[in-house]
Amino acid sequence: MFQALRIRDFRLLWAGGVISALGTWLLVQAIPAHVLLVTGSLRDTGLTLAAQFLPVLVFGPAAGVVTDRWDRRRLMIATSLFRAGAVAVMLLGVSPGRYWVLYAALIAESSGGVLYLPAWQARTPALVGTGTLLSSANSLNALADGAVRLVGGPLGGILLASCGVRWLICADALSYLVAAAANALTARPAGTRASRTTTIAGVVRDLAEGGRVLRAQPKAQALLLVTVIFLAANASLSAMLIPLGIWRLGGSQNTGFVLSALGVGFLLAAPLLRALLDRVQPRSLLTATLIATAAGQFGLFTSTSLATALPAAVAIGAFGSMSEVIPKAVVQRVIPNAVLGRISAIFLTGEAAVGLLGAVAGPFLAQAVHLTGLAAAASLVTLAAAVLTCLTVPRQVRVRAAIPPASSSGRRERQLSISRFKPYLKGFAARVGRW
Repeated sequence: MFQALRIRDFRLLWAGGVISALGTWLLVQAIPAHVLLVTGSLRDTGLTLAAQFLPVLVFGPAAGVVTDRWDRRRLMIATSLFRAGAVAVMLLGVSPGRYWVLYAALIAESSGGVLYLPAWQARTPALVGTGTLLSSANSLNALADGAVRLVGGPLGGILLASCGVRWLICADALSYLVAAAANALTARPAGTRASRTTTIAGVVRDLAEGGRVLRAQPKAQALLLVTVIFLAANASLSAMLIPLGIWRLGGSQNTGFVLSALGVGFLLAAPLLRALLDRVQPRSLLTATLIATAAGQFGLFTSTSLATALPAAVAIGAFGSMSEVIPKAVVQRVIPNAVLGRISAIFLTGEAAVGLLGAVAGPFLAQAVHLTGLAAAASLVTLAAAVLTCLTVPRQVRVRAAIPPASSSGRRERQLSISRFKPYLKGFAARVGRW
């Protein structure tokens, strides 16, 4: 599982991402909990989540074009610096009556993420290749996500109670600065192309090219639809996770335990992904993980105590994480890297659209049918995604030839040079045997 860390540039990229994610997760609980405790409003709490999805929905497709046109390394450095500044502005919006500043800062931070995430998705296979090292990289990302959730949830709750939300905001801004430094230490790609001028006509032309590539890949099309349906159900429940913990499970501290249980699930997903991703058909694996996630969703949001909530949260973390990683791994392998930023942005835009819908609709549905009714509806939608996976995703996924990592290109070239002579050597050995 740790093979991808042998590549220096990926190691820096991964380490910076872990630190940045830890800073972000300190605020995942703190900002909604702060707003809920001060205002008591589910609507205002849901808006903190909706503010994070709106920029992806508006700018997502164009961001994919920028990712494919510009130097991805420089783009990731610039967006990390921008997000650090956006988070720092949140310090001006934590007082009652000034939450509009907080929402604006959340929108700005998410806008930086619109450019960063497609660049991350496209740069990872460029650094590690599309073979087994890509599975290692995706497993490490799941491991990091689980570790961050495991530590960030309770740590954020403890720091919120002891230090206040302002210290958490400062920690998140600092984490983005560290991520920018880590990206700056990575090597400049060989033959780096100059950033091209982005015009409206050029954006439309590049988007059309990305659409043609997506239409030519039925696997990616089917996985896009499945991902959108699954994340719609997940977003409606995620919007109610903080209220569930505070109102039904005993307060913000127990909410931190639930977030930690989700992190434990992500940690369990990492070795499972490494073991199964290259051995089991993606259709079968994704169907199974979606069914297990649906069971966990219903179990968690009908719980009234930590004894039943924590195992359900572990199941959601493990199988939900796998349900998100499997489509991304397939897309990274079947889509050419030159347009991978655009395709990744299309996925992110679809995810944001249903995420925004879920963040807004979740609280209203919970008020109308209560948490139990919302849990049942979301679980059925996730089961529908599992059925759709079984019916529409092709059984065989043809993997493109692995791209050798740049940092080990010499060794790979020698290996490839030797492999070219293997057929001739085998033929010569066969003739010697006949003689």
